[in-house]
Amino acid sequence: MGRKLAGIDEAGRGPVIGPMVIAAVVVDEDGVPKLAELGVRDSKRLTPKRRERLFDEIIKLVDDYKLIELWPDEIDSRGGTLNEFEVENFIKALNSLKVRPDVVYIDAADVKEERFGEAIAGGLDFRAKIVAEHRADDKFLPVSAASILAKVTRDRAIEKLKEKYGEIGSGYPSDPRTRAFLEAYYREHGDFPPIVRRSWKTLGKIEAKLKNGVEKKKGRRSLEDFL
Repeated sequence: MGRKLAGIDEAGRGPVIGPMVIAAVVVDEDGVPKLAELGVRDSKRLTPKRRERLFDEIIKLVDDYKLIELWPDEIDSRGGTLNEFEVENFIKALNSLKVRPDVVYIDAADVKEERFGEAIAGGLDFRAKIVAEHRADDKFLPVSAASILAKVTRDRAIEKLKEKYGEIGSGYPSDPRTRAFLEAYYREHGDFPPIVRRSWKTLGKIEAKLKNGVEKKKGRRSLEDFL
């Protein structure tokens, strides 16, 4: 048996709709080549169907894993920055692992990789070598495996929301389908649905746009008003 290697990553940090999901996995060093044989790689390089197939295979192969879903109300009520919130929940996920890793590979969200890694190391209740790097999901297979678990879990959550709310798109502010859904919902209800992150500027912009449109309509006067 080799060293125990952990990988941790998130999915859904940027969307305005739905959860951010954090996934941590622990795999024996000897199991890493098996991850490669399965075709594990950065989740963004895989199709949704391929990620779904790999999800169960990864869970069978790893020694331990932890998934945390953080919904909009938790994200909105955080005390600090999004990076600090991510550090806090990365620590929570890693400390929840029953199999303690010797090395932890982290996909660093901070512009300063070392600072991100040190912040997480300071909160762990076990000792391990910390490797925090940008694009770690593309460099280290344990992080690639975690990225797949996180992405599939978020995708499943979004599909459940679609069953209730209809077409909501990907949930990202840049997605025209997502913006169309939010605008339509606001027009109908005068507010946004409970599945949104209210601290995101996207909502304020949509609200201002729609209210401005209403004001413009109110401000228009027909020719008959002058007759």
